[in-house]
Amino acid sequence: MADPSGSRLIGGHYRVDADNPLPEAGGGLPAFAATDTRGAERGTLMALRVGRHAPARARALQTPLAGIENLLLPLAHGLGSPIEGQDAYHIVCQAPPGPPVSASPRPWPETALIERVLRPIAAILEDLHARGLTHRAIRPNNVFLAPSNRPVTLGAAWAAPPAMHQPAVCEPPYAALCHPAARGEGHAADDVYALGVLLVTLALGRAPLEGLDPVAIAHRKLELGDFAAITGGERLPPLLTDIVRGMLADDPGHRPQPMLLRDPASARGRRVVARPPPRAARPFLLGPLPVWNNRTLALAMALAPSEAVSAIQTGTMMYWLRRGLGDALLAVKLEEMLRQHIRDSGTGPREEREDANAMLAMRAIAAADGLMPLCWRGFALFPDGLGAALALAAGTGADMDTGTGTGTGADTGADLTDTLQTLILTEATATWSLMREEHVQGTTARVEARQRRAIAQIQGPAGGLPRLTYTLNPLLPCASPLLAGRWVAAMSDLAPALDAIVTASPGIDPLEPHVAAFIAARSERWLEQEVKGIAPAADPARQTLNALRLLSALQHRFHPAPLPGLTAWIAARAAPLTGRWRNRERRAAVEERLRVLAAAGFLPPLLALLDDPADQAADAAGLRAAHADLVRLDAELRALAEGAAPRAALAARLGQEIAAGLGLAVIAATLLFTALG
Repeated sequence: MADPSGSRLIGGHYRVDADNPLPEAGGGLPAFAATDTRGAERGTLMALRVGRHAPARARALQTPLAGIENLLLPLAHGLGSPIEGQDAYHIVCQAPPGPPVSASPRPWPETALIERVLRPIAAILEDLHARGLTHRAIRPNNVFLAPSNRPVTLGAAWAAPPAMHQPAVCEPPYAALCHPAARGEGHAADDVYALGVLLVTLALGRAPLEGLDPVAIAHRKLELGDFAAITGGERLPPLLTDIVRGMLADDPGHRPQPMLLRDPASARGRRVVARPPPRAARPFLLGPLPVWNNRTLALAMALAPSEAVSAIQTGTMMYWLRRGLGDALLAVKLEEMLRQHIRDSGTGPREEREDANAMLAMRAIAAADGLMPLCWRGFALFPDGLGAALALAAGTGADMDTGTGTGTGADTGADLTDTLQTLILTEATATWSLMREEHVQGTTARVEARQRRAIAQIQGPAGGLPRLTYTLNPLLPCASPLLAGRWVAAMSDLAPALDAIVTASPGIDPLEPHVAAFIAARSERWLEQEVKGIAPAADPARQTLNALRLLSALQHRFHPAPLPGLTAWIAARAAPLTGRWRNRERRAAVEERLRVLAAAGFLPPLLALLDDPADQAADAAGLRAAHADLVRLDAELRALAEGAAPRAALAARLGQEIAAGLGLAVIAATLLFTALG
């Protein structure tokens, strides 16, 4: 919707001021000032810009969140005015009441941490958890100060995939290992962990583990334990120490629920003390990291999967597990996996052997540490982050490099796409989930894995990874090169966008594969046959008719307004269709009617004209009647041609007989006249 000034309004009444950026308000995301045309006070709203290949959190935006205090809630989302000539999708929410806590680093007193940070954020997390949601964006630059020593305000977390912009130190090591876009929704325990890191950061007045890359941070946490690694031996206030120790527990099951954190004394008394994992006397060298326990072994295998497979196949890893770490149970598990791997891989093609090696490495990592994410060929993710990972793989390398991940995995969009495709086709998520049934629902994961594989295996323009990407990301815009600069995430926006494209470039085909996959995913199968029909066909008439059927359905259901560009595009390709009429007068009438309807801009009447069974049946019947008349006339002419010689002989004989008779008559008459004198 647009207002009288010409700018596009979000939700009918929110205007984005693209010339007024708010650098510190978005927690690392582009933020702009926004106003409510109904008269809301200026400066109280902002709009967060959503990345084209980093989809917003659809479920969170569809869940009612009103009534949660001290949280920047989403008010509306949609297309605002274009920025730098390109469509821009924004999420409108309240503006922060002050600067982020990262703007002025200083040690906070314990009382302020409890009353202004811990309790209000714990209440927010409890409300979100009751709605089945997580926040996944608790970090110093996304928590904002409020005036008059009031509780801090937690920033928005809706305009990007969950935890995508979280620094590695703010995430449990298992989530930090994942690609930033593939960390998934997580659980309340992940938010509790991030809140614990925030408390340590504010208590120390600086970010812990500064200067370390994400892999080094994860390695230190897995080797020393999260609390010891994050605090680094620094002393915290006694009450805060006990609370944070529980919040940073290595096992998420040992972290207190948000409800308990609202009563610090209760949370302090219910802390669970976990035994540290056994430590080997000597390290096992695998890849770039020394391995001292099973947690760091899982990390090393995730970073160097090829070397891990080699160490398992040669038996050196199992030898170290028995002699160095004393974990014979894990050694036996790996030996069983190796035997199954040998049976499964056999001597098949190279691609199958590579997939089998990737499966062996993934299963070994999960066996070594049951909390590890799914690690596939150096790429780590949680299964519910697959959709965002596919969306990012379709983007550019610049979009993929967020600077917050471990740096492992594929380096380019093409490599990442290949990695994710093999992960989907092998149903690796189901195998991984079945090994972690105490943490996830294996049966549900198996069904989801099969459904995703089925979509990825659909041939033609209606399937493949593009369709799966749009299916898993309901707010993702169509990535067709034809739509560059346009944000088309809803079916109602697709038809006018295609109309504008063919108006500017009549020679192109607007129904290219990405557009077809987008339609197939968004139409929820009711246009399945129409989309399949636009596959390249040998018959130009059939191909044009199938395109007309699809475009007509789009206009009828989603955009009942004129589309003169698309009707002209169809009319320019309708010669094979109008040529099906053999009656010249009828064909001329159809062509004239086609010109009139094309100018009107509505596709359903064009479809009714060019795909009229009754009219075509009448034309066919007339053709059959004309053909029958032609056959009859040909037969008569042929019969006449075949009887010419006999008729000529008969005529000659009759002529001779008549001539002889006439001659005799003349002779007789002459004789008679002579006799009579």
